Amino acid sequence: MWKFTTSLIAFASLALIGSTRSPRVAAGTIIGRWDITIVQGTTKLPSWLEVRPSGNGYLVGQFVGVVGMARPVARIDSTGGVFRFAIPPQWEQGKSDLQVEARMQGDELHGTMTFPDGKRSDFSARRAPSLRRTASPQWGAPVQLFNGKDLTGWRALGTNQWRAVNGVLQSPRSGANLVTEGTFTDYKLHVEFRYPKGSNSGVYQRGRYEVQIEDSLTTESQNDLLGGVYGFLAPSEVMAKKPGEWQTFDITLIGRMITVEANGKMVICNREIPGPTGGALDSDEGAPGPLLLQGDHGPIEYRNIVLRPAK
Repeated sequence: MWKFTTSLIAFASLALIGSTRSPRVAAGTIIGRWDITIVQGTTKLPSWLEVRPSGNGYLVGQFVGVVGMARPVARIDSTGGVFRFAIPPQWEQGKSDLQVEARMQGDELHGTMTFPDGKRSDFSARRAPSLRRTASPQWGAPVQLFNGKDLTGWRALGTNQWRAVNGVLQSPRSGANLVTEGTFTDYKLHVEFRYPKGSNSGVYQRGRYEVQIEDSLTTESQNDLLGGVYGFLAPSEVMAKKPGEWQTFDITLIGRMITVEANGKMVICNREIPGPTGGALDSDEGAPGPLLLQGDHGPIEYRNIVLRPAK
């Protein structure tokens, strides 16, 4: 799971919009899922929005920011073709809301986000692809992504702290995330991992959808605990072992549909992932993407990372 480091944290949560002046919003072309790209200078940051009609005629939805969980949008107002909603910060209490304004341009959304510090950024959004598959995949030969000896085939997103020791891929302290140089579409993935008490990591499918790894010794299932798709899908039960023990994920990803087995137990069965989770590399959901191992939340170890791609 991701913690905030900058004012961009305001992206991470949505809640009730203060304005009550607008009439009910007629169902229109804004309804659907949107892959958002935020532009800050030369930097492009991913985000995601889903808009749907409510039972009382207003527009509601959910939103994922650069970091953080998917949060509900209680209401989206519209005046003169401009859609507006406000986003209170998820963790920083007492901070101002992020203000979002957007309008349709053709079949895209374009608008601005005003941050709690008063700075503004432009953004654009394209409709998210359905990623529905018309046939069952045929699986290719398994590929060993980690050779057990060095970081061949991987690169750190920042100053590298990862190392290969006796067949184990280690991140001994918080630091950079690690991604594969290769990209993938549909696949079966086997990965083994181990963490110390209180640590946290995640395996991002295509670099966009985090399957959560966390010290999660609890019986209460939540979408931010081990085996969940962070902020979206809770595991049917939390299958975490004790810290210091090796654990396993077996993950099948076909389009948006994901199945997760945690320590030999199926905890998510062919469920749809609505959109990118917080901390995604990008919002280009229709493109292949790398495997990303989260290394900025504490010590973590991986081994036996095997991917079997669809042909």
